[in-house]
Amino acid sequence: MELSTIRQLDQWMTENCYNDTYAVGSRSIHEGYGLSQSGSQYVWYYTERGECQNLHYFLTEQEAVDFAFKTITADKFANRHLVGFIKDKASETELVAELDKRNVVFWKDDIPYGGLTDRRTRIFVFGCDVERVLDLQTKYDIRS
Repeated sequence: MELSTIRQLDQWMTENCYNDTYAVGSRSIHEGYGLSQSGSQYVWYYTERGECQNLHYFLTEQEAVDFAFKTITADKFANRHLVGFIKDKASETELVAELDKRNVVFWKDDIPYGGLTDRRTRIFVFGCDVERVLDLQTKYDIRS
């Protein structure tokens, strides 16, 4: 994939349903990584709690975009969308069956939520498949 501008990278991320977890182009974030132009240079930065730390400087937009693209596509969560945040096994089984029925590839894990004995299953779908399961996201993401 040959992207040469920040605008093209932003458009590619939109077309491939990447989350707004990176501040690229028109994407705005409160915390995380981003790419911007600073004078004649381009900067890859990290921002957290209102503090911004410049991490890498690039002389050309092409170099900056190449670095950002490689970083973003290597991030296993950048194109994953949370569909289910589930407490009980019956709901997990039901959601997995519905995703299988719709031929939607998913990934899941279990995390401690309210302590070691209060586990939650997170179920993610990839890329633009999120648009095919918005109804499930509403039903199975108990945080909503």
